Amino acid sequence: MKKELPVFESWPFKVPSINVAIKKIDNLTKQLKEASNAKEAIRVVKMHIKFSDALQNDITNISVHYSIDTRNERYKKATEVIDNGFPRIQAAELEFTKAFLDSPFKAELENRFGSFIYKIFEYQMKSFSNEVVEEAIEENKLMTQYSALIASCKVNFRGSTYNLPQMGKFMEDVDRATRKEASEAYYSYLETRVDEIEEIYDKLVKVRTRMAKKMGYSNYVELAYIKMNRFDYTKEDVAAYRDEIQKYVTPIASRIMKKNFRRNKIYRPKVFDMGLYFKEGNPIPKGTTLDKIEAARKIYDTLSEETSFFFSYMADHHVMDLEAKEGKNSGGYMTYFPVYKIPFIFSNFNGTSGDVDVLTHEFGHSFQAYMARNIKVPEYRSPTMESCEIHSMSMEFFAEPYMDLFFDEPDKYRYVHLADSISFLPYGATVDEFQEWVYLNPTASKQDRDAKWHELELKYTPYKVATYKGCPYMMGGHRWLTQAHIFECPFYYIDYTLAQVMAFQFFNLDRKNHEKAWFTYLKLCAMGGKYPFRTLIKKCHLKDPFKQGCIKKTITPLVKVLKSYNF
Repeated sequence: MKKELPVFESWPFKVPSINVAIKKIDNLTKQLKEASNAKEAIRVVKMHIKFSDALQNDITNISVHYSIDTRNERYKKATEVIDNGFPRIQAAELEFTKAFLDSPFKAELENRFGSFIYKIFEYQMKSFSNEVVEEAIEENKLMTQYSALIASCKVNFRGSTYNLPQMGKFMEDVDRATRKEASEAYYSYLETRVDEIEEIYDKLVKVRTRMAKKMGYSNYVELAYIKMNRFDYTKEDVAAYRDEIQKYVTPIASRIMKKNFRRNKIYRPKVFDMGLYFKEGNPIPKGTTLDKIEAARKIYDTLSEETSFFFSYMADHHVMDLEAKEGKNSGGYMTYFPVYKIPFIFSNFNGTSGDVDVLTHEFGHSFQAYMARNIKVPEYRSPTMESCEIHSMSMEFFAEPYMDLFFDEPDKYRYVHLADSISFLPYGATVDEFQEWVYLNPTASKQDRDAKWHELELKYTPYKVATYKGCPYMMGGHRWLTQAHIFECPFYYIDYTLAQVMAFQFFNLDRKNHEKAWFTYLKLCAMGGKYPFRTLIKKCHLKDPFKQGCIKKTITPLVKVLKSYNF
């Protein structure tokens, strides 16, 4: 990496000309088709990679700035340009991909760029079509509309106004009356936005279904699996995997929650009690945002030479926007600037232990991008989503031994983090089965969708549903309305659970042999996306989560760890 890269605030903000970009891609496509020899074809592909990286750099910069401040008119207009123009760019890129696949110099191209690129490009051809450009533009607009709506949400609480992430600390407050009041303010406000949010989703379901039908698929589920590059597993594999979660993990998650209630002497638990682990209060990280960054710097200075350099490099270049603030998008993410070879971490710190979770999680994504930064083929730098999340979730556990830098009682954090990670699996399965049902039943009413969500909660997380009495929003099956992935990244959620099971494997291995665990992790990060999910984990000698019994075998040692804390 080049040290002369300026800080984030100094980077040029450029809005690419869609027409110019399309003209450039068309010209490269023409050159590839007309290439008279393999050397010329390879030269054109390299030119295309360089152009694509530059274009993606500008688009990513627009996306990051808009997510930081959705109220900024300049960023709004730039986002509209991309929303309207990117599907047209995709259509042009499709022609270049086709020219690559049809090139008579396949042997030479395969030798230079690898054979897996052909599989990736074949899926790209199956996932988009010139026929659905208008639908893709509409989909982009609806997703932007949703994110802007969520970012604009303002909850009045005790004389002040907060956005949704900022309410988190009040909803985990040690004082039950405060939790109750905050919860009522939060959910009562969301209830006023239900119709708007459900209308956006209804339109998204319809436009995605139209896209699938136009492209010859029976439903959007088929198209979604291709768009997600699920090369080596099917929806039947996922269904069997969800059953394993429901069979083995749901009872464990139920016991964890019931134990929390007993520990806190809460005998009639309500929805606002679910987030509290200790009656003295959940572990709260020490200090300001800057203090947390410095604590993380110390962790990564200790963990390895690679993490030491890279975390400081990120912090010194200001490629982190961490605090929740008005007008900012909700959630957290890592994105990558291919020209600068540096990631960006976005989050919404709210003073809870979640601040530490998101910082270590997104740094895991960032570190993988750093380890794979010199891979020339963009499609190989980052793997498919479920593999990506292994890097992030595993990093959360690699950071656990150093939690005394963040917390006065680090074991309490470790307990909560592990308990939450286990309990997440049934929720992740709920989201996935819900999405599958929605797109297999695209004409279902809004009320049908809410009812289905409630039904699935009873299947996977009945212990939560038992606390919903007195909260119309949750009883009405509306919890999913603030799960951004359902709107913006359809079918991207079971990936988290698959990766969580893999991260548990790293955690178990790390407790036995840190050197081996870290070596395996570095190997996984450096491979990027050169192989599909199941091949990547096989090459790292990890267990396949789709294999029957894997979940039970992986989770069993974790239950023993939880019991060892004696809370």
